[in-house]
Amino acid sequence: MNIPQNSLVLYKNGPARVAALGDKLDIELEDGRSLRVRPKDVLLLHPGPLRSPRELGDVPAGEVEAACELLEGGQTTLPELADLVYGAYTPATAWATWRLVSEGLYFQGTPEAVSARPLAEVERERVVREAKAAEREAWNGFLQRARAGRCAPEDAPYLQEIEEVALGQREQSRVLQALDCDQNPPSAHALLLRLRHWDGMVNPWPRRVGALLTPPEMDLPALPDESRLDLTGLPAYAIDDEGNLDPDDAISLDGNRLWVHVADAAALVGSDSPADMEARARGATLYLPEITIPMLPEAAVPRLGLGLAGISPALSFGLTLDADGIVTDVEIAPSRVRVRRLSYDEAEARLDEEPFRGLYELAQRHQARRRVNGAIFIDLPEVKMRVGDGRVEIKPLPRLRSRMLVTEAMVMAGEAAARFALERGLPFPFTTQDPVDAADRQPAGLAAMYALRRGLRPRQYSSQPGPHGGLGLNVYAQVTSPLRRYLDLVAHQQLRACLRGGDPLEAQAIIERVGAAEAAAQGIRRAERLSREHWTLVYLQQHPGWRGEGVLVEKRLPRGAVLIPELALETRVKAGEDVALDSVVPLRLTGVELPTREAYFKVG
Repeated sequence: MNIPQNSLVLYKNGPARVAALGDKLDIELEDGRSLRVRPKDVLLLHPGPLRSPRELGDVPAGEVEAACELLEGGQTTLPELADLVYGAYTPATAWATWRLVSEGLYFQGTPEAVSARPLAEVERERVVREAKAAEREAWNGFLQRARAGRCAPEDAPYLQEIEEVALGQREQSRVLQALDCDQNPPSAHALLLRLRHWDGMVNPWPRRVGALLTPPEMDLPALPDESRLDLTGLPAYAIDDEGNLDPDDAISLDGNRLWVHVADAAALVGSDSPADMEARARGATLYLPEITIPMLPEAAVPRLGLGLAGISPALSFGLTLDADGIVTDVEIAPSRVRVRRLSYDEAEARLDEEPFRGLYELAQRHQARRRVNGAIFIDLPEVKMRVGDGRVEIKPLPRLRSRMLVTEAMVMAGEAAARFALERGLPFPFTTQDPVDAADRQPAGLAAMYALRRGLRPRQYSSQPGPHGGLGLNVYAQVTSPLRRYLDLVAHQQLRACLRGGDPLEAQAIIERVGAAEAAAQGIRRAERLSREHWTLVYLQQHPGWRGEGVLVEKRLPRGAVLIPELALETRVKAGEDVALDSVVPLRLTGVELPTREAYFKVG
């Protein structure tokens, strides 16, 4: 290749002038620098003369599309193409033409062989390039805004990608990488908060743990035409928190006989029915401060909830206790009941009148027996949490005797149902718990209760009966919440099959249901726990000057565990070595990290 002096050559995609010839070429670059290069490192574009690459400048718009159409997909050379497009072959037009070739939209090739692309292909390529250019512009605009801590409506696709990481739906994000953020849900959550795309009212935890957030959608059959024990003449009371939406148990007193009435869910949800299989997959109703996602189709509660209609269908457990609090007689029957709904506060105000006084005496008698049998009683702070209208409300739950009355009645029904199944050899989802090796099963003070709770072994569900050490019972099963706990529903299905002479499930089927329901329920419990932690921190964000009191429940330097009763929140603070367990310490909020569920407090 003969390269003249003062010619225009291409060097590393840029223009250059050949200043001197020899074994190597001396070239001048567009920025004025001089280099010595090998002839094979450059490509001749025009023989010159060219005084400087800086003189190339811009040339007037040429007839690019006309030249492309004229060539009809054929080939030409760079000089001929320059003449077609610009009407002359000069260093400036040669450089402009080469830029067209290197751009690759209309033409492709080398200076000796330039190919023209068909116009239809050019048009398709133009659309693709314009789309890519728009995408690059949008991407760069988003990054610029994101680094400034803001976002715009057109940023929705990028924000969705961040959300998917924050919700645990994807592991990697080019957005997080471009913004130098860690590739994990807390980092994505923090970014969404910085961009003000999310605020504290977005609770990511249920979706992050895979909880189902839509109710089941299937039809339920009509109630079967069957005989039921008529208990409508017996006053029955469904006692629960104010605002409860799914009342599934109620209590009555008939002389010295306690009746625990439970929503007859198994009358509508048979074993292996579509609703049963859906409930098995869910494990339990999901209770979040902001929403409730039922385990059963939404039609189940208005049809089965106790006290929601004039007369309600129920599965009723009739129990008689002796003077020592031992259940001596058990009757279980489908029934019809007339239920009045009361709040715990309303029931508390009536404990000195019948039948509430008699119900409370039965509850005390049964609880005393459980104490003797080694039952564990832990009284740690609890709160009622509600989220609505952009605010979080947290109210401590008072220690009411009416709560103890209802709890004890439900325990009695569970014990009676388990004994009923055991005596008849009925396969059943029993609840067991290993006894606790603790010298003091009735701890005094929050620190002792906290330590005892940490030492409790988890309860287990089994097709085999066994003692429940925490409750102080030889046998027990949960049966009073079939609208919201799947294994309670299974227990009801077994009881109904036994009572109606049907075919109950075999032990292996119970084992399979226990495994499936517990796996699902663990996710429910985790979603509920993490959500409560989230909303507690949002509450603190909404009260940035929060001050209150905590109780030191565990000493572990440098930070001790402190329980804040009014929030039912456990945290860790620096407390002096001289601060004793159960000491009340004044606290003030110093910060909240929502993505990591951390609240920071100082003593004082």
